[in-house]
Order: sequence, then structure tokens, then C-alpha cells
Amino acid sequence: MSLDDLDHPDGRLDRRPLAVLVGTMGAGKTTVGRLLADALGVGFLDSDHAVEARAGKPVQEIFVDDGETAFRALEREAVAAALVEHDGVLALGGGAVLDEATRALLEDHAVVFLRVGLADAVKRVGLGAGRPLLLGNVRARVKMLLDERTPIYEALARIAVDTDGRSPQEVASEIAAGLDRLDRRTENR
Repeated sequence: MSLDDLDHPDGRLDRRPLAVLVGTMGAGKTTVGRLLADALGVGFLDSDHAVEARAGKPVQEIFVDDGETAFRALEREAVAAALVEHDGVLALGGGAVLDEATRALLEDHAVVFLRVGLADAVKRVGLGAGRPLLLGNVRARVKMLLDERTPIYEALARIAVDTDGRSPQEVASEIAAGLDRLDRRTENR
């Protein structure tokens, strides 16, 4: 799959992301997303970085200075813009899918759920430095987030990939193959 595959008959380039990665923190969205974008020859965008650019400060400072509600509003705007403007691989912050409007916008996109278990997620996020939702008992917070969000990720996903015990390269390769299968199914309709 390449950008040449995205041309419309009228010559417009389809600006929809090739893949939208979702999953809880520690799933590997940013790492895998960069590898996948490189493999597909497209750009990569992390919605948290888009939020930081809009706010002019890091996510952690937005949470501390302005609160989670303000962050979620910025996130909603950033994700909506990226779904229209970004033509590569988009990684969403773990909580972006909690917003009903964002979930509605994702319905027609190639959403990929990076599934991670509690043990691997905790190992990957470490002590949660720089992750405002992990203040306190990291393991308990990650478990709560997994329990709360996994059903939402599963409902949105067209592709789900297990990441536990696997390298980011293996996960990116599986996603690329899944996108190819998804693309072929769409063409056959």
C-alpha cells in the first residue's frame, strides 16, 4: 500500500489516515506507529503531540494547570483535525476514545487496537513519569484503565493486534498485513 493507492478518480488525494492506532498507555502506539509509517512510506502523528502544539505546553502541564476536562477538549479538536488532515499513521492518546464525538468520527476509519496485558503495560510505562493519569499506584491505575477502555477499543477496531512479548517490528508488520487484507476486502465490495 502506498500513497499512489489513495488517489480518487477525480484526482484528489484521500487525506484520511491509513491507520488510526488505539490502545491504553504502554501498548506501543507511538513506537509501533512510527515503524508502521516508515514501512508504508507515510508520515506519523501522535495526537498527544498535536495537543501539545495547540496548547503550547506538554500534556502533563495541561493536566496540572488546566485540568483533564481542558485536556480532553483540546484532544477532541486535535483528533478531529487529524482525521481530516493527516494522511499517514495516527496514534491516539489512550483516553481519546472516551469521547462520544471522537468515537463517531472513528467509525469510517481503519482503527487498529494494540492490545496489551497488565504485566507488559506496567513494564512499559515504568513508574508513570510524565503520565498524569498514573499518579499513585501505577499497577492499579493501569488495570483500571484497561478494564474501562478495552471494550471501547475492541468495539472501534477493524484490526486488533496483541503486543505482549512481541517486538514493535513484529507488531508493525502484522498491522501492515492486516491493513492490506482490509484494503482488499474494501475493494471487493
